[in-house]
Amino acid sequence: MSTNSNSPQQVVQQFLKSLAERNSYELLQLFSENTDWYIPGDKERAPWLGRRNSREEIRTFYELLWKNTQPVSAQIDHTLTDKDTAIITGEFKTKMLQTNKIVESPFCIQMTVENGLITRYLILEDSYAVSEPMKSPD
Repeated sequence: MSTNSNSPQQVVQQFLKSLAERNSYELLQLFSENTDWYIPGDKERAPWLGRRNSREEIRTFYELLWKNTQPVSAQIDHTLTDKDTAIITGEFKTKMLQTNKIVESPFCIQMTVENGLITRYLILEDSYAVSEPMKSPD
Protein backbone atom coordinates (compact mmCIF):
# COMPACT_ATOMS: atom_id res chain seq x y z
CA MET A 1 0.00 0.00 0.00
CA SER A 2 1.60 3.26 -1.09
CA THR A 3 0.67 6.11 1.21
CA ASN A 4 3.16 8.72 -0.03
CA SER A 5 0.44 10.77 -1.73
CA ASN A 6 -2.13 10.46 1.06
CA SER A 7 -3.18 13.62 2.85
CA PRO A 8 -3.35 13.73 6.66
CA GLN A 9 -7.16 13.39 6.37
CA GLN A 10 -6.79 10.24 4.27
CA VAL A 11 -4.20 8.82 6.67
CA VAL A 12 -6.55 9.41 9.63
CA GLN A 13 -9.45 7.73 7.82
CA GLN A 14 -7.33 4.69 6.91
CA PHE A 15 -5.86 4.59 10.43
CA LEU A 16 -9.31 4.51 12.08
CA LYS A 17 -10.61 1.91 9.60
CA SER A 18 -7.57 -0.37 10.06
CA LEU A 19 -7.67 0.07 13.84
CA ALA A 20 -11.37 -0.87 14.00
CA GLU A 21 -10.63 -3.96 11.88
CA ARG A 22 -7.52 -4.81 13.96
CA ASN A 23 -5.60 -4.96 10.70
CA SER A 24 -2.01 -4.60 11.86
CA TYR A 25 -0.58 -4.95 8.35
CA GLU A 26 -2.54 -1.94 7.05
CA LEU A 27 -1.83 0.03 10.25
CA LEU A 28 1.91 -0.51 10.00
CA GLN A 29 1.94 0.70 6.38
CA LEU A 30 0.72 4.09 7.63
CA PHE A 31 3.79 4.65 9.84
CA SER A 32 7.22 5.87 8.84
CA GLU A 33 10.03 3.41 9.45
CA ASN A 34 11.23 5.84 12.15
CA THR A 35 8.31 7.17 14.17
CA ASP A 36 8.36 9.21 17.36
CA TRP A 37 5.68 7.18 19.21
CA TYR A 38 4.64 7.76 22.81
CA ILE A 39 1.79 6.60 25.02
CA PRO A 40 2.55 7.66 28.61
CA GLY A 41 1.75 5.21 31.37
CA ASP A 42 2.94 2.41 33.63
CA LYS A 43 4.81 -0.02 31.35
CA GLU A 44 5.28 -2.46 34.23
CA ARG A 45 1.53 -3.05 34.47
CA ALA A 46 0.53 -2.33 30.86
CA PRO A 47 3.52 -3.36 28.70
CA TRP A 48 2.05 -1.91 25.51
CA LEU A 49 2.49 1.63 26.87
CA GLY A 50 5.63 3.71 26.46
CA ARG A 51 7.94 4.85 23.68
CA ARG A 52 8.43 3.16 20.35
CA ASN A 53 10.39 4.16 17.27
CA SER A 54 10.30 1.53 14.53
CA ARG A 55 7.55 -0.29 12.66
CA GLU A 56 8.66 -3.49 14.40
CA GLU A 57 8.21 -1.86 17.82
CA ILE A 58 4.81 -0.53 16.73
CA ARG A 59 3.85 -4.04 15.57
CA THR A 60 4.77 -5.30 19.05
CA PHE A 61 2.54 -2.58 20.56
CA TYR A 62 -0.50 -3.85 18.65
CA GLU A 63 0.30 -7.48 19.49
CA LEU A 64 0.54 -6.67 23.21
CA LEU A 65 -2.52 -4.43 23.19
CA TRP A 66 -4.71 -6.94 21.36
CA LYS A 67 -3.44 -9.86 23.46
CA ASN A 68 -4.33 -8.05 26.70
CA THR A 69 -7.48 -6.08 25.85
CA GLN A 70 -10.84 -6.47 24.19
CA PRO A 71 -12.61 -3.38 22.87
CA VAL A 72 -16.08 -2.79 24.29
CA SER A 73 -16.85 0.52 22.59
CA ALA A 74 -15.17 3.53 21.06
CA GLN A 75 -16.53 6.89 20.14
CA ILE A 76 -14.74 9.40 17.94
CA ASP A 77 -15.81 12.93 18.82
CA HIS A 78 -13.58 14.96 16.52
CA THR A 79 -10.99 14.52 13.81
CA LEU A 80 -9.12 17.69 13.00
CA THR A 81 -6.30 18.29 10.57
CA ASP A 82 -4.11 21.33 10.00
CA LYS A 83 -1.25 21.09 7.53
CA ASP A 84 0.76 18.04 8.69
CA THR A 85 -0.99 17.59 12.08
CA ALA A 86 -4.01 15.43 12.80
CA ILE A 87 -5.87 15.26 16.10
CA ILE A 88 -8.48 12.64 17.02
CA THR A 89 -10.50 12.93 20.23
CA GLY A 90 -13.04 10.58 21.75
CA GLU A 91 -13.71 8.02 24.44
CA PHE A 92 -13.13 4.31 24.71
CA LYS A 93 -14.27 1.44 26.88
CA THR A 94 -12.00 -1.61 26.99
CA LYS A 95 -12.00 -4.90 28.86
CA MET A 96 -8.67 -5.88 30.40
CA LEU A 97 -8.50 -9.61 29.70
CA GLN A 98 -6.16 -10.40 32.61
CA THR A 99 -8.64 -9.13 35.19
CA ASN A 100 -11.93 -8.83 33.23
CA LYS A 101 -12.18 -5.23 34.46
CA ILE A 102 -13.62 -2.54 32.19
CA VAL A 103 -11.64 0.66 31.66
CA GLU A 104 -13.24 3.86 30.39
CA SER A 105 -11.22 6.88 29.30
CA PRO A 106 -11.33 9.92 27.10
CA PHE A 107 -8.42 10.07 24.65
CA CYS A 108 -6.62 12.44 22.36
CA ILE A 109 -4.38 11.18 19.57
CA GLN A 110 -1.99 13.63 17.95
CA MET A 111 -0.21 12.63 14.75
CA THR A 112 2.25 14.30 12.45
CA VAL A 113 1.92 13.13 8.84
CA GLU A 114 4.78 13.78 6.44
CA ASN A 115 4.81 12.50 2.86
CA GLY A 116 1.72 10.45 3.60
CA LEU A 117 3.22 8.59 6.59
CA ILE A 118 2.81 9.06 10.34
CA THR A 119 6.12 10.30 11.76
CA ARG A 120 4.93 11.31 15.23
CA TYR A 121 2.21 9.61 17.31
CA LEU A 122 1.07 10.59 20.79
CA ILE A 123 -1.92 9.29 22.75
CA LEU A 124 -3.10 11.03 25.88
CA GLU A 125 -5.56 8.99 27.94
CA ASP A 126 -6.30 8.25 31.57
CA SER A 127 -3.16 6.17 32.02
CA TYR A 128 -4.00 5.53 35.68
CA ALA A 129 -7.35 3.99 34.68
CA VAL A 130 -5.60 1.87 32.04
CA SER A 131 -2.85 0.50 34.30
CA GLU A 132 -4.73 0.20 37.62
CA PRO A 133 -6.79 -2.90 36.59
CA MET A 134 -3.53 -4.62 35.62
CA LYS A 135 -2.19 -4.37 39.19
CA SER A 136 -1.45 -7.66 40.89
CA PRO A 137 -3.65 -8.41 43.89
CA ASP A 138 -1.87 -7.88 47.23
